[in-house]
Amino acid sequence: MERPEPPERPEPSERPEPPAAEYRIEDLARHSGATVRTIRGYQDRGLLPRPERRGRANVYRDTHLARLRQIAGLLDRGYTLASIKELLEAWDAGRGLGGVLGLVAEVERPWSDEEAGRMTRAELNEKFGGTRDDAAVEDAVELGVLVRLPQTPDEFLVPSPQELAVAAELHAAGVPLLAISGHLRELRAQVEHIAGRFLDFTTEYVFQQYLDHPPTDAEATEAASLVRRLRPLAQQTVDAELARAMRSLATRYLRHHLGEAAIPAAPDSAPALPPPAPGPDPAPDAEPVRLPAATVRAVRELVGAEHTAAFIAAAAEREVRARTMDALAARR
Repeated sequence: MERPEPPERPEPSERPEPPAAEYRIEDLARHSGATVRTIRGYQDRGLLPRPERRGRANVYRDTHLARLRQIAGLLDRGYTLASIKELLEAWDAGRGLGGVLGLVAEVERPWSDEEAGRMTRAELNEKFGGTRDDAAVEDAVELGVLVRLPQTPDEFLVPSPQELAVAAELHAAGVPLLAISGHLRELRAQVEHIAGRFLDFTTEYVFQQYLDHPPTDAEATEAASLVRRLRPLAQQTVDAELARAMRSLATRYLRHHLGEAAIPAAPDSAPALPPPAPGPDPAPDAEPVRLPAATVRAVRELVGAEHTAAFIAAAAEREVRARTMDALAARR
């Protein structure tokens, strides 16, 4: 008796496709992490295709789930719903999102080579003089200088070890911790203003051509290359200008404070003028002249502390000469 032939296995191309996943809107919300209300809102805005109507039920598929995850990823990167709609329409038209997402990834890279570190609470206390200061730690967490680690409550992530080291040096020099955090808040606002101005400047002259329409893959790739080239320029410019300003202002501060300390002020009077600028030796009977404090402050704000004495001396000499000329003219 002959054995029956086993059924032939279908070729890979002939194997039946697994049935596509189908979701009710509640299932789609659970898998995507979005709410039912959000999904319906996306449909109304044209961000999400309408579901298939089957009887009295709406049926969603994996394409809807993938689109919801794309939208969530773009929202996390800071895109608005309006710009996401433009990007998705461009993608649906066949232009792709690869270049745009590459540009986003380039911008979102760390803008510093510094690597984050970790520090236990005991190490933190030791670094700041061995004293436990809960208020200062809470302030540092609020500023993001320290980040709590839920898995290890006694340990912190330190996003910028350099910034923490600066705070430790200032504290060792005598600056209170809360004063350091207050100064950091002020500094951060000023630095964010500088960063915003740099972005406005480069957008106007460099990147606007890529941002006034959904860019193609090639345009987005070109923009990402420009970001890599221009990335260090902001820090280099700020470093150079900060070095210049610190040298100028620190010298002025030093002359101002050492000059005032060298000449004790009389009770209830303004400080004496700082030492005059280099010039001819004064007359043997010359004496320091005390002026109203408001006058000295006004002149200092006008010409700087290092030029205050010379300015007042020149103004006084000019007045004396003018009066002398007036007196001579009156005698005629």
